[in-house]
Amino acid sequence: MARTFASLGADLALTRYVGIPSAVSLDSADSWGGLDLAVVPASRGRRRPTADALDLGTVTGRDNLGQALIVRLLTPRGGLGPLGHPDYGSRLDELIGRENNETTRNLARLHVIQALKEEPRVAELLDLSVTVTADRPDAIRILFAVRPVDDDEALALGLEVTL
Repeated sequence: MARTFASLGADLALTRYVGIPSAVSLDSADSWGGLDLAVVPASRGRRRPTADALDLGTVTGRDNLGQALIVRLLTPRGGLGPLGHPDYGSRLDELIGRENNETTRNLARLHVIQALKEEPRVAELLDLSVTVTADRPDAIRILFAVRPVDDDEALALGLEVTL
């Protein structure tokens, strides 16, 4: 029976998740252009659903937290300031144009730690690695695991950022 995590919330489905077989599921988004609204069949609320009727998808619980963390990391810090959230986001965008070296990867670690620390639905950062993407020397792969509030199971996520 699947647990529900009301404290993790619900939202429109924005990120494209790719499940990776593992003991802990790994969800990922790809760099800055990987966000879009998910469109799903619109069967709810219709008397006669049709195959061509579409609606916006939603995510809840752990999937919502995973999406929220990816969106937080991809949003430039301060980008939502005009909407009343001046500290939302991360500083990962400041790494664009930098050389892919140990210093840049350490800065990426620091920026991820800072952004995840500000997410109230994350109880603890369990693991974080920032590595060179083997087939793309201009990109870094950020893999991390967090323990959500009200949940003992880790949530593992991955993100590729093009420098």
